[in-house]
Amino acid sequence: MSLVLLLAEPLSAESPLHSPDAPTAAEGQTTPQNTPPAATGQSGTQPSPAANPAPPMTPEEQRKLAQEQLEQEEHQRVWAVVATFNTTANQQAVPLSSGQKFQLFFKSASDPWPFLLASVLAGISQAENGLPEYGQGVQGYAKRFGASYGDYFIGNFLGNAVFASVMHEDPRYYQKGHGTYLRRALWAASGTVWCKRDNGTWGPNYSNVIGNLSGAAIANVYYPQSERTVGATIGRGFSVTAQGIIGSEVIEFWPDIVRYHQRRQAEKLARQGGVPSGAQPAPAATAPTSPPR
Repeated sequence: MSLVLLLAEPLSAESPLHSPDAPTAAEGQTTPQNTPPAATGQSGTQPSPAANPAPPMTPEEQRKLAQEQLEQEEHQRVWAVVATFNTTANQQAVPLSSGQKFQLFFKSASDPWPFLLASVLAGISQAENGLPEYGQGVQGYAKRFGASYGDYFIGNFLGNAVFASVMHEDPRYYQKGHGTYLRRALWAASGTVWCKRDNGTWGPNYSNVIGNLSGAAIANVYYPQSERTVGATIGRGFSVTAQGIIGSEVIEFWPDIVRYHQRRQAEKLARQGGVPSGAQPAPAATAPTSPPR
């Protein structure tokens, strides 16, 4: 009997047949049930406190950030000549204040690019004898140049500065930069009639459309009598809008053109060096950062 009791004691100590409510080591509980997790060091069992959201920017902070973004945009060009200051690729760009909208307009209007564009358009008009009342020669060219630049200045002053401030609309074009070519082309075309507002929503671009039409009406002051009809005035206003669409298309796809040109140049240099354009150099062998285990 003593021998039986001695053998039964270790077997009962290893038996899993304990009380149903008792935790076992197999259940992963190595500490008493009522011990707080903080006392056991198991901080992972408690959810981490949610991070506090960033406080909204003050008006002064928002103005400073918008100014920084605006100064970066004022260095943008296409072909190193065409100024694209009214463009941003940042979909979360901070809205501009009224003063910054006027600053953006004057920066664009005083840039050499609109003067160069006006000189080219005036030369084309004179070669085609457009607006024959202006005549030919230096005087005729000067009138055509003044009319061309005046259209640009007045339309942009009203649309991108005055009305954009009054109607709280963003005068900048927001590059899409992704998606199919068709969707991007439609996006660029809609930029003249659809814009972002200062409150972050999107809606009709009233300031641009009304600005173009108002500028065309004011231009009747210096256009010949034959161009002062209602039809001619509306036609000039929509002509400026169409020019804006062409400019938006160029701006939207210009980064793609640059990347394509860079890729072709890289392929050309690779062929000249005797390296196939699709070949990639083998990665250099690096010493292991730690001994193998």
